[in-house]
Amino acid sequence: MLKAVSTYIHVRERLHPGMLERLASGGAEGIEIFASRGHFDYGNPQQVREIASWFRSRENVAFHSMHAPMFASGEWGRFDSPPLNIAGRDRKERIEAMDEIKRAIEVAETIPFRFMVQHVGALGEHFDGHKSEGAMTSIEHLRAFAKPLGVRLLLENTLNELSTPERLVELIQTLHYDDVGVCLDLGHAHLEPGIEAAVETLRPFVRSIHVHDNHGVRDEHLWPGEGSIDWKKICETLRSLPQVPALVLEIAGDPEGNPDFGKTVPDKMHAAWGTLDSGH
Repeated sequence: MLKAVSTYIHVRERLHPGMLERLASGGAEGIEIFASRGHFDYGNPQQVREIASWFRSRENVAFHSMHAPMFASGEWGRFDSPPLNIAGRDRKERIEAMDEIKRAIEVAETIPFRFMVQHVGALGEHFDGHKSEGAMTSIEHLRAFAKPLGVRLLLENTLNELSTPERLVELIQTLHYDDVGVCLDLGHAHLEPGIEAAVETLRPFVRSIHVHDNHGVRDEHLWPGEGSIDWKKICETLRSLPQVPALVLEIAGDPEGNPDFGKTVPDKMHAAWGTLDSGH
């Protein structure tokens, strides 16, 4: 399995080559860039070229995926704009969300990447047939835009009723697109419905995996081994998947802005790989 890491761990900082270099020193073979304008401004040609130059210089580290933007606003943690919701009941809201996500997908023209990880619905959103239909239309449009750029959509199981494992399977099967897959989020699955149940439901569609831990109560994005997930058992379950997906560490950063936090990340990454490897 490809060992990858999400830049979500540094989402409160501007993404720069030194940050990527530090993640590579932690053993990352692949990177998932979290598309938040205050972190990675996908609409800023200068920053896009800067990141492209780093990837060209590090051929042993793949630009594995990008996490679709969740808000149109800039600074992470200042949610002064509504979430980008491709399942919103309002058509104008969905179009605005898709336009913003397309701007992020366009990065593939400069820095090719394989997958765009996409949420369906906002946090805690209840199921609604109209929202589900809106989501399908949005996914169709985003897929049509992404495919010529070599990007595949991966739908993530998140903490709402529109993107449970069962709902995601319904969406994909209704759309009949064999190139739309799933990013299995283990931390979210640990909260609901349980990781083994999620793996069983999503098995044919998993193309990438978000790895983080929690204590089964809230979405904490902890390092593997810091929560209550049985990693030995889960790694055995993941080995049964028909395809070998990437393992992407998606860890919460330091909300206090400790300047020494970044220095600890490579060592913690190596420890995380050790925790996961112990299950193989």
